[in-house]
Amino acid sequence: MRFKSAVVGGYQVLAVSGVNTVSFAIDSAKANTQGLLGFAVEREDPLENERYYLRGFKVFPSVIPNPDENTEVSTFDHPVQSFVWDDFTGKPGRTYHYHFHPLKGAPKKLDRKATPIKITVRMEPQLKASEEHDIFFNRGVASSQAYARRFANKRPDDPTLSPTQQLEALQWLSRELDEAMLKFIQQAKAGDTLLGCFYEFRYLPVLEALKAALDRGVLVKLIVDGKVNEFTDKDGFHESFPREENLRMIKAAKIPLKNVVLLREARANDIQHNKFMVLLKGATARPAAVWTGSTNLSVGGIHGQTNVGHWVRSPALAAQFRDYWILLSGDPGGLKADARSDVLKKNKQFKVDVEALLTAPVDWHNIPPGITPVFSPRSGAEVLEMYAAMLDGAQDLSCVTLAFGINKLFKEQLKDNTPQSHLSFLLLEKQDKPDEKSKLPFIRINASNNVYQAWGSFLREPLHRWAKETSAGGLQLNTHVSFIHSKFMLMDPLGADPIVATGSANFSEASTNDNDENMLLIRGSRRVADIYFTEFNRLFNHYYFRSVVEATAQARKAGVPPPKDGSLELTEDDSWLQKYAPGKLRFKRVQIFVKMKGA
Repeated sequence: MRFKSAVVGGYQVLAVSGVNTVSFAIDSAKANTQGLLGFAVEREDPLENERYYLRGFKVFPSVIPNPDENTEVSTFDHPVQSFVWDDFTGKPGRTYHYHFHPLKGAPKKLDRKATPIKITVRMEPQLKASEEHDIFFNRGVASSQAYARRFANKRPDDPTLSPTQQLEALQWLSRELDEAMLKFIQQAKAGDTLLGCFYEFRYLPVLEALKAALDRGVLVKLIVDGKVNEFTDKDGFHESFPREENLRMIKAAKIPLKNVVLLREARANDIQHNKFMVLLKGATARPAAVWTGSTNLSVGGIHGQTNVGHWVRSPALAAQFRDYWILLSGDPGGLKADARSDVLKKNKQFKVDVEALLTAPVDWHNIPPGITPVFSPRSGAEVLEMYAAMLDGAQDLSCVTLAFGINKLFKEQLKDNTPQSHLSFLLLEKQDKPDEKSKLPFIRINASNNVYQAWGSFLREPLHRWAKETSAGGLQLNTHVSFIHSKFMLMDPLGADPIVATGSANFSEASTNDNDENMLLIRGSRRVADIYFTEFNRLFNHYYFRSVVEATAQARKAGVPPPKDGSLELTEDDSWLQKYAPGKLRFKRVQIFVKMKGA
């Protein structure tokens, strides 16, 4: 939801709420900001009869000259020196009153005379049957100060943690993601049908929930990646993945293979990358709802890397996913035993059959209002080209998460942008750097193209008052993708006509042309856009600071000037305002809120 305060003292606060996160901007165009030291932020919760100042992380060095990792401060004394700020501690459906207090004076003698700016914010509800969409993000930030402080960077199954602490660590990492998945399954009653389609199928609580559904009379049918892709190299024998782990977990959950599990074995060089469930109601198998998103059924998928689950209550969408599931249930495509000509023929026919399910848009202008699914594999690059055009065609703002690098089509679209173009934010698994093995010229996109990047990184050593962190890889939750696994794109999320693309497909050729994948194109839903926007902000801001720290260390090692965007302390005068001069990134971010529609 979107909100604007009254103008007080020349300031106006603007806010966008998701389920757990609120993103704020403060428009100071009409205010006298000379001498401004920042804002003390007070939150009032009428339901719990609480009113308190929110915590901050940076301190005035003259007040606390030697902060350490145990130092905790309030914005009452150490204000927020920013016109863009987020609160990550909201509760679903809750109403809050925020009071932004402009502070002047000196760090040891703050002037609190200015009238605070009040804004009332309502959080988006969650698990509300009357809503078409429910969206669930895990935290995706195992590499964080909160985890380091609360759980000492220990694995959730570390024996030195008590059983209560182990459970708390898992719940903190997953937030409501796993619970939502279980509730989707638990809603199925005797006589209903659950169709599932999974790549990694090895998270025991979900498998046990599906077994319980079978036991209570639900018809459960599961397509699971079972491709034989074992190999031997210098490191020894590597069993088929995820086939063997999936089979072991199916056995552990006592799910019968016969008449329940269909192993997807054709097209062994590609993957069955879907992660969706379809609910069909009653004896007539009436389509009712879909669960989809980026979350693999694994401990790392739910508790480690960034992921999202998307619950859609739409009979029309459920019918489309049912039809896709039926196609996949025949294990279409070529087999290893087939002659090459037969493999090519079967694979081509499979793509034809996928495309025949529904017509996918290839021009974002033609995406209709509502929900449009896109199923893969399919021929050609038109859909991927459309995603690139969406990223580049936004009027004010585009955002995307990229687990496996920036596709060349995206770079080709963005490379001619200027600082006056729309803002683009890219959240990457790894820093975008030249590949020494590649013969293609490296296309560098950065702030000169109005493109800003953050990537998966963590504080490898203590820094100022920040403690050393770990990562999802360090916790042994993930192997290949430790940070950014979600796959979603936002096109003008705060505009009047936002578009969200979300699902299982990475924005790549393989995801479009080779793998079994699904994406949802959601147009015109401000609820969906607001939830994804606030969670993107949470993740981008978290990793942006760490990316700057990492880039600074790299620059120093290479003997080049480091990035300038990495302050660790509050400034003791109003010099921080220079970061909000017209043309600067922070100024541009404020303007996105100023121009938002629907508040």
